[in-house]
Amino acid sequence: MNETLNNAENPPCFIHGVMPRFSSVLSLFDGMSCGQIALNRIGIEYDNYFASEIDKHAIKVTQHNYPNTIQLGDVREIKAENLPKIDLLIGGSPCQGFSFAGKGLNFDDPRSKLFFEFVRLKNETQPKYWMLENVKMKAEHQNIISEILGVKPILINSELVSAQSRERLFWTNIPIIELPTDKGILLKDIIEIGEPIKDK
Repeated sequence: MNETLNNAENPPCFIHGVMPRFSSVLSLFDGMSCGQIALNRIGIEYDNYFASEIDKHAIKVTQHNYPNTIQLGDVREIKAENLPKIDLLIGGSPCQGFSFAGKGLNFDDPRSKLFFEFVRLKNETQPKYWMLENVKMKAEHQNIISEILGVKPILINSELVSAQSRERLFWTNIPIIELPTDKGILLKDIIEIGEPIKDK
């Protein structure tokens, strides 16, 4: 069972009026396991956390902070038949192909093409809840993803809860009752005393 880091800044998360508890969570493109950080902060408990990640440094950070994480490696090698029933599937597939800062390769970018691995595992595991995150992109590609997943995305800018502006799209079947409210956090609020604040 995971350690709960619930506090006033991170109110409990209720789904249909009930605080969920998950037997197994599968996080694709897990990175340093921000999924576990989020689940802990909103008080959602889980028994097993399966992670798909290939970056050795990110894995090292995850295993230091969450040593019970079950690392599965390359997303392309994961088969649902080797997993228990998955209650929650989450992931932020690589965005380089969709990003306005990239080359505009979209689904032809081998990294962004990994989106289809999320779709495959969503279909194979049939989770009760799922969520996919990606960068804000051209409407035509956003619409393709929406058609495949069967839902339209929710646009959230992290400037509402942090000192950076990052617009991200979230596709999910989790009933979202309300969006984050602006906490008014500015760069000066997170810079340590004595650090110079530059224009950019």
